[in-house]
Amino acid sequence: MGHRDDLLAGAKRCLHERGYGRTTARDIVAASGANLASIGYHFGSKEALLTAAIIESFAEWGDELDAVMLSLSWDADADPIEQFEKAWTHLIQSFATHRPLWVSSVEAFAQAEHIPELREQLATSFEETRAGMAAVIMKATSGIDEGAARTIGSLVLALLPGLALQWLLDPGRAPSGEDLGEAIRAVLRSLPTATSQTPDAAAEPQPDPPAQGS
Repeated sequence: MGHRDDLLAGAKRCLHERGYGRTTARDIVAASGANLASIGYHFGSKEALLTAAIIESFAEWGDELDAVMLSLSWDADADPIEQFEKAWTHLIQSFATHRPLWVSSVEAFAQAEHIPELREQLATSFEETRAGMAAVIMKATSGIDEGAARTIGSLVLALLPGLALQWLLDPGRAPSGEDLGEAIRAVLRSLPTATSQTPDAAAEPQPDPPAQGS
């Protein structure tokens, strides 16, 4: 590998071991075997290097996420909520192997408020993830068009950070795939249905309004 690749590898190692906020340029130099001047030459600043390392780490996590989704056996005749539970159970299991990435990403999101370049790159990464998940969903299922697949991908991406935060704080009490499935069932049970009004009541004629002046 060249110095640029060495720096990226060292920065990713520092993110996993120390986090975004506590990583210094000297930490990256020590982890990569490069020198301080090479950070400025290849990336311009330590912040730009850490941003690139986060984006690359997200891309690697996204590849594994796609692999998890594609590894599931999607049965068109199966209960869709059970399929949902199975998918989220696998996704939650992936949190354990990517815990350092999620911790550093939380720090990066906080830093993005003050670093426009980081905010823009993270936003672009989310957009690419939405499109990628839509492609995976269309490949793994049948009868779903691109628009619906993208909407589903956006929902998954909306749920992921919140669930990951709960898992990071307390894996034992974080929701499971079964918990999420039961939540959907509870919502569906609470929705009014067309049968909530009895047929007799629906068929009963309504009285005419009183005539004006009566």
